[in-house]
Amino acid sequence: MAVSHAPFPAIPAVAGFRLATTACGLKQNGAPDLLLVEMSDPCSVAGVFTRNQVVAAPVTLCRERLPTGTAQALLVNAGNANAANGAQGMQRALTLSRCVADNLQVPESHVFVASTGVIGVPLPLEGPLQAIPQLSARLRPGDWEAAAQAIMTTDTFAKGAVRRFEQAGHPALLAGICKGSGMIHPDMATMLGFLFTDAAVQPPVLQTLLQRAMATSFNSITVDGDTSTNDTVLLFASGRCGAPLLDDPDAAEAEPLATALNSLCQSLAHEIVRDGEGATKFIHVCVSGARTQAEARQVAFAVAKSPLVKTACAGSDPNWGRILAAVGYAGVPIEAERLSLTLGDVPVVAQGGRLPQYHKTQGEAVMQQEEIIIQIGLGLGEASHTVWSCDLTHDYITINAEYHT
Repeated sequence: MAVSHAPFPAIPAVAGFRLATTACGLKQNGAPDLLLVEMSDPCSVAGVFTRNQVVAAPVTLCRERLPTGTAQALLVNAGNANAANGAQGMQRALTLSRCVADNLQVPESHVFVASTGVIGVPLPLEGPLQAIPQLSARLRPGDWEAAAQAIMTTDTFAKGAVRRFEQAGHPALLAGICKGSGMIHPDMATMLGFLFTDAAVQPPVLQTLLQRAMATSFNSITVDGDTSTNDTVLLFASGRCGAPLLDDPDAAEAEPLATALNSLCQSLAHEIVRDGEGATKFIHVCVSGARTQAEARQVAFAVAKSPLVKTACAGSDPNWGRILAAVGYAGVPIEAERLSLTLGDVPVVAQGGRLPQYHKTQGEAVMQQEEIIIQIGLGLGEASHTVWSCDLTHDYITINAEYHT
């Protein structure tokens, strides 16, 4: 049984953005697979991308355009990653970008593109090129759920979130959609995510706030340890809320947006893990007592992506030895006699050894739950970090064995 998730929220229109979706034949099942977003005025834009050295053409294109800090359109297709296609891939990304620019009458350098789907298959142009003029004519203030559905691949549900906050006394809105189910692992965000706010923010400030939000959200999740070629998160700010332009990420005026952004990104990241391919369990791996946050993060990821730990969770087996083994090979210097481990609210290990009062049935009761909390204490310092993951089931193998070119 799949992990439970929140229903798609009611997300109102965000001032400065209009969008439209359609099916242009890229998904074999005929579902919507193309999203166009128009920014009514030039927007501030920030972005983070995969650190995989094999990257899709749209990632390269977005990286080249991001330094302008300005966006006026976004085109996203699902069903084809446009990755590992050589020079042809970039030519086709540019062709689509040019088509959007011509139809919306905006500078091509202000058009951002993203793709997701099968790697190594040339991106068909006929369907998208025919669809873009139609989408341009149908742009409306947002049906965000339709937008989230159009960018899905192996996802089983659409993912969205919304936060309200104030900027300098002006009501403001932040909306986000994302897709992701497999090939989920840092760095940077391991999926596609698109965030829209009517806050007024200088591009460098927006970039700083987005990068900070990544650390405790999209860069703290793992489904299978595989980082995609297409991972992209873009944040657009229209400035329509009426507040003065924010020019300092550390100013008090930036805190409401930063808080909203951190919360929204973490919510979306959790939904991706809950939709992990074949997942039946949602797992928190909480490491405390580390010397530094970086070391806590490294240990947490070693446990969270361990196939042995993930399969133990799938089988509701409280095999705590697998957890300690992962801590030990994480590459962080530890003192084994200081380790502690708690499953849910059940203490299992203290000072490196099993507690005499612990009984396996207590651990089994925790592991049978849909949401499992693994708390690891290193006893070395004050730093901590949490990573979210899911179990590894037979269905993950089935899904990925049948997902091919």
